[in-house]
Amino acid sequence: MPGPRRAPVPFTAVAALFYAAAFWGFVWYPLRALESAGMSGPWQLVVSYGAALVGLAVGAWPGLSGLGCRPGWLMALALSSGWANLGFVLAMLEGSVARALILFYLSPLWAALLGAWLLGERITRLTLASLALGLAGALAMLWRPEVEAADFSHADLLALTAGMAFAASNVAVRALHRLGTRQKTLVAWVGVVLLSLAAALVLGQRPPAASPAVWGGAVLLGLGGFLSATLAVIYGVSKMPVQRSSVILLVEIPIGALSAWWLAGELLSAREWLGGGLILLAGWLAMSQESK
Repeated sequence: MPGPRRAPVPFTAVAALFYAAAFWGFVWYPLRALESAGMSGPWQLVVSYGAALVGLAVGAWPGLSGLGCRPGWLMALALSSGWANLGFVLAMLEGSVARALILFYLSPLWAALLGAWLLGERITRLTLASLALGLAGALAMLWRPEVEAADFSHADLLALTAGMAFAASNVAVRALHRLGTRQKTLVAWVGVVLLSLAAALVLGQRPPAASPAVWGGAVLLGLGGFLSATLAVIYGVSKMPVQRSSVILLVEIPIGALSAWWLAGELLSAREWLGGGLILLAGWLAMSQESK
């Protein structure tokens, strides 16, 4: 007998995920525009995520119930989310948009390793295959045969470690499964604001002497971008299988690459595309395994 039919996925859920993917693929453009107008990356995150936090508090305050438990995991979530966002933004400001996106997407592989180490999750043959593919892709992207060394820039390091931090934040989210989604979002965004503020102060970056329009643009990016994209992902992922939502979110890679080529003249070499393809395949395999 045929099994029960799955409920159809609402069009609004698919549209929400495409919107989120498009935002993250294109967000480099307003980030660079704000930087050129006098607001550095760390201060952009302080203002934008600060505005998003206010929007979350006013629109749907999650409450503080339960936040006193598991303080170690809460701290891990705040710090890892903070660096995932800060490192990712700095990588796109300093280097190639497409390379930053692709190297960041090694995160499912790091999540598999961290999940096995910290949460006791099983590593399967498919997980090992995805790890091998991902590392091969990274080597193809970064290795320069003519000098027999890796072409590993500061921006690449930022993107790679941001992906590791994003993986760590996902593991922390799993460990904090008793907390609501909005509570975990609150903790994560507080981490982004505090770590970005600390980075700005350590780097000696004073509050930018930018025009009110620039400050307003950063606020709008937080409310109309980061907040809305996060809510779109939460809504979309809740309405469909994880594997399908993960594949849709991968659309941000070609959107980022095409928009950077069109607007900034950034191009990837054939070797970089090959490495990127292997990394995306590895990420898809890892996410497929995660959804079973």
